[in-house]
Amino acid sequence: WYPTFNRPNVALVTDPIARVTATGVVTVDGTERPADTIILATGFDTTRFLSAIPVTGRGGRRLADAWSGGAEAYLCITVSGFPNLFMLYGPNTNNGSIIFQIECQVGYALAQIRRMDEQHLAWIDVKPAAMEGYNRQLRDDLDTVSVWRAGGCSEYYRDASGKIVTQWPLGMDAYRDRTAVPDPNAYDYGKRHD
Repeated sequence: WYPTFNRPNVALVTDPIARVTATGVVTVDGTERPADTIILATGFDTTRFLSAIPVTGRGGRRLADAWSGGAEAYLCITVSGFPNLFMLYGPNTNNGSIIFQIECQVGYALAQIRRMDEQHLAWIDVKPAAMEGYNRQLRDDLDTVSVWRAGGCSEYYRDASGKIVTQWPLGMDAYRDRTAVPDPNAYDYGKRHD
């Protein structure tokens, strides 16, 4: 990726970020740089997801508070109460090929974003019942894998609450199948008024 820095439309900016606006990123020197996508890559902590920046959802609820009993998401990608939040490498994204799982997640998020555009949706938010049902089945599936329940693995697989938040318990084919076609009935949505 080093040749990327030779492109005329690319710059390496190491100044601290003061804030994110609707159209870009403002650094502490006051310079706003236009951006339509922001990727945050902050390091390695197996049981903490999106912990480097505060994420706030409906009613001012913080994601850190929503996950105080252990991080969970629908299909490892979306969290109820946090409209239009699509994660890559969210809770329970580990087993087999991480690259393959992330490719599935990208495909899923893009399909949802296309749906939003085609149906003139301002927001989508996974329904609490859909997320809970998914995570209940996920916990049941995780309980069938004895190595993750064994003693001595708590720091990697489990968060402070004791919940396994790092692993996907099934094969890559199962993950691909579950993310291949987004289920619109799993989501609440709001129309755009344009």
